[in-house]
Amino acid sequence: MSRQASVLAGLIGAGIQASRTPALHEQEGDAQHLRYLYRLIDLDQLGLDSSALPELLRAAEQMSFTGLNITFPCKQSILPLLDELSPEAQGIGAVNTVVLKDGKRVGHNTDCLGFAEGFRRGLQDVARRQVVQMGAGGAGAAVAHALLSEGVEQLNIFDVEPQRAQSLADNLNQHFGSARARAGGDLSSALHSADGLVNTTPMGMAKLPGMPVPVELLRAQLWVAEIVYFPLETELLRNARALGCRTLDGGTMAVFQAVKAFELFSGQRADPQRMLAHFHSMNG
Repeated sequence: MSRQASVLAGLIGAGIQASRTPALHEQEGDAQHLRYLYRLIDLDQLGLDSSALPELLRAAEQMSFTGLNITFPCKQSILPLLDELSPEAQGIGAVNTVVLKDGKRVGHNTDCLGFAEGFRRGLQDVARRQVVQMGAGGAGAAVAHALLSEGVEQLNIFDVEPQRAQSLADNLNQHFGSARARAGGDLSSALHSADGLVNTTPMGMAKLPGMPVPVELLRAQLWVAEIVYFPLETELLRNARALGCRTLDGGTMAVFQAVKAFELFSGQRADPQRMLAHFHSMNG
């Protein structure tokens, strides 16, 4: 590494004790003979919410952090606190990686690339005429960009806040052409005519069990993708597999967003195969 003999990174989010990200980064750092420390900054454990972001960022800068990953629920609320955004982060309107360098906070989005890589590896030959996406938050914005970039013709977006789904659809249509995305209306009829279903909500996480859609709306012809990776087999995926659906778990996205974040923090190339193998050894 040129200027930096060591990396000090962290993850800011709520309920992140089970995150595999620190081990993924530190193990890859060890393999490259870097001094690489990665810390969890768990809002739940600290009794904080996203309103604490300004002081957490300031503290990270004062303690010479190299960078931070940002997860639920902070991927959008962090935007006004940054000096610059990468083109991806700007287009997506969400940030999951912040590089702290030369007194500047530069926001990136590695979720989009991470999901796209997983999709290409696990579902490259699926039909993509109509897809239903659950969730329009920070991760949802990144995944929606990835899906349309990967050739999904029409994306129906559902969110507990319909206005958020509409805003995301408007943003996507500006980027990809009108009518490529729309805020969902009737979930049952949307899923009935869909080729695929993608969950980008936290529903299904160990701390938030359950399913983002009623099980009776699943059918064997649907492919189903998930971004939750702890547990790797969510209730949604378990039910989908039982019906015979093609599925994609959240592991590949978790690894490939970490690959890119590692490179942004360290300035070194990461080894994706080694990081994938390490991820699967932790989830064996």
